[in-house]
Amino acid sequence: MKYMLLMQFSASGTDFPGIDTWTQDEVRAHVAFMREVNEKLAADGEWVDAQGLGGPQQARIVRAGEGGAPVVTEGPFAETKEFLAGYWVVDLDSPQRAVELAAHISTAPGPGGRPLNMPIEVHPVMSAPSQEL
Repeated sequence: MKYMLLMQFSASGTDFPGIDTWTQDEVRAHVAFMREVNEKLAADGEWVDAQGLGGPQQARIVRAGEGGAPVVTEGPFAETKEFLAGYWVVDLDSPQRAVELAAHISTAPGPGGRPLNMPIEVHPVMSAPSQEL
């Protein structure tokens, strides 16, 4: 079964500063951890895809307007306390493995090498509808 693991950043409830204030060594350690996670998932045959995402200042919200024309607004806005920081799509044997993996990813190092314990959402990826639909 495939799962999507979503790394959420939440300004509320965190005890670490934003990544833009970390030292170069702290950022390198964080990125190295993420690379190691991806390499192990690939070696174990569980990796499908993973990407970090741009921050909320780069995000846009799009809705269909009149006649289906896109209506684009900037956002989420700077006052947003939570945003999606990255994701993994993995192919795993069990829901328990998805939870174990999410817990491990949550331990990514932050300032001073301390685990960030960021929340990781676990979502099963639904299969496509039948051809009859």
